Amino acid sequence: MHTTTIQQIKIGPGQPLAIIAGPCSAESRDQCLQIGEALRDRCAKLGLSYIFKASFDKANRSSIGSKRGLGSDEGLAMLQSVGKTLGVPVTTDIHEPEQAAAAAQAVDLLQIPAFLCRQTDLLVAAAATGKPVNAKKGQFLSPAEMAHVVTKLEQGYEQAGHSPNIMLTERGTFFGYHRLVNDFGGFVDMADHGWPVCFDATHSTQKPGETNTSGGRPELAPALARCAIVAGAHAIFMEAHPDPASALSDGATMLKLPNAVKLLDELAALHATMAQISG
Repeated sequence: MHTTTIQQIKIGPGQPLAIIAGPCSAESRDQCLQIGEALRDRCAKLGLSYIFKASFDKANRSSIGSKRGLGSDEGLAMLQSVGKTLGVPVTTDIHEPEQAAAAAQAVDLLQIPAFLCRQTDLLVAAAATGKPVNAKKGQFLSPAEMAHVVTKLEQGYEQAGHSPNIMLTERGTFFGYHRLVNDFGGFVDMADHGWPVCFDATHSTQKPGETNTSGGRPELAPALARCAIVAGAHAIFMEAHPDPASALSDGATMLKLPNAVKLLDELAALHATMAQISG
């Protein structure tokens, strides 16, 4: 299996567990720093790799009236500043090919949203920047079908003269029971594509389209994250907020910041145990 490299962080078999975490939307610089510092410091104490996550634009919302975020100019500038202040890599999602180059100047890992993972132009534009790309699996695809996403990314890198640098993320396997359902056997199938696999613990608790916004059961996220570690995940993605009820987006699925920090202890211990068993 290949190793994904994001600045000084290496993700894959035999590497420390990577944590990709932060708020859903970048609401303010101070709030991003508050969340990022708490997660960064706990990860450092536990020997986990940490990548700060926040979105500058939330284009895939249930309602046309939902908050979108700060936008490209202000949002990307803020994320770049937060990354430099925290001293950690930063990731954000892009929704259009035209956003790829600007985002690549500001952050260290480009994220492809699950609903857009088949968009050829978006994948090729992200890969053409040379930055690592984390593609989330759409719930309309089987893990095996992510082979086509990997091929598009690999060719996009190679056509632009770059070496491929890819990660795949599971964020709820399919829709059922009025919520997202998770199939942890899919980790094995996704890993067969040759790139590290991440698990999105908080978005996997979504109840899409519950009203004019998506609902969720964030209390399930810790159990799902633990299952993902046992199934072989190389990274865990989660969203956290000091007060999810007041968040501009995804408040129904985000963990309260203290709970997210506490969860890191459990995941670090479990990852160490699994490394001993497999080693």
